[in-house]
Amino acid sequence: MVEMLGVLAIIGVLSVGGIAGYSKAMTKFKINKSMDQVTTLVTKIRTMYGQQKSYEGLDIEQSVSMGIIPSDMVENSTSLTNAFAGTVLLGNVKFNNHDAGAFQLVYNGLGQEACVTMATSDWGSGSSSGLLGISISGSSQAIIESAPVATQNGSFTGTDLPVKIIDAVSFCECEASNNCSIAWYYQ
Repeated sequence: MVEMLGVLAIIGVLSVGGIAGYSKAMTKFKINKSMDQVTTLVTKIRTMYGQQKSYEGLDIEQSVSMGIIPSDMVENSTSLTNAFAGTVLLGNVKFNNHDAGAFQLVYNGLGQEACVTMATSDWGSGSSSGLLGISISGSSQAIIESAPVATQNGSFTGTDLPVKIIDAVSFCECEASNNCSIAWYYQ
């Protein structure tokens, strides 16, 4: 009887450790997948609109019909989801007094680890990357803004990029729930 209890205890400890390891591995997989999706989307959008003067007409429906969006992100022709089952928003924004002079990509529904990791990644440096800035929200779902990177807490531009880990941790305040958001602004 004692031996059986010992065996059951060992199995229980191993099971708990295995489940924790699996959960951590899945989170890392989803973070990597999301980062790949962002890179792919930005590259495809900038390539598609490279010869245009603006990003006029850029929206989810148009992007799905043009084949810019990876199929695993398409929920239907007007809504996208990320690897964390959060919403993905895409649209043009006003930049330098030009309507549709830039575009914004928003990932909602991120947990704190995903938010910090994605916010602190180097999404491009220098003018050739087209990155204008990043906005981080830890308390609400982000929406498409009318202009890139307002001057508010949680917004980073120019020399602030890549975002410092300490700053990302302070703005990715969504430990208990997956309601962090990151918005990238590209020209």
